[in-house]
Amino acid sequence: MPSLPKRSRLPPEAEGAAVGSTAAIAVNRTELSGTLLERGNLRYTPAGIPVIEFRIAHQSEQIEAAASRRVECEIACVALGPTALLLKEVSPGSTLTAQGFLASRSLKLKTLVLHVTAIEFTEKF
Repeated sequence: MPSLPKRSRLPPEAEGAAVGSTAAIAVNRTELSGTLLERGNLRYTPAGIPVIEFRIAHQSEQIEAAASRRVECEIACVALGPTALLLKEVSPGSTLTAQGFLASRSLKLKTLVLHVTAIEFTEKF
């Protein structure tokens, strides 16, 4: 009986990359819509970059294991640069969609924070 070819465990775009190599594809993208719960004051880093911390509340229906599930969560967020300046003008209760990446709050605190790199404000209907 002929043997079957071995299948790679890596995704096609990472084939040929050595295990543990930095050439492997690393994806960290997050998009979340919700309501601005709270917003801190605008501050500046020592390099003069504007930064603002805020929280988003999200509610939706998601499909998991072929069943509908109600999802509710709150997430801590931070924005820098022009995105921070936009958020400075927005009041809690505003609806928005945020895009960015997840990272630890600090080297010591491993709590996840959404670093928002793009934001779009939406109207409530």
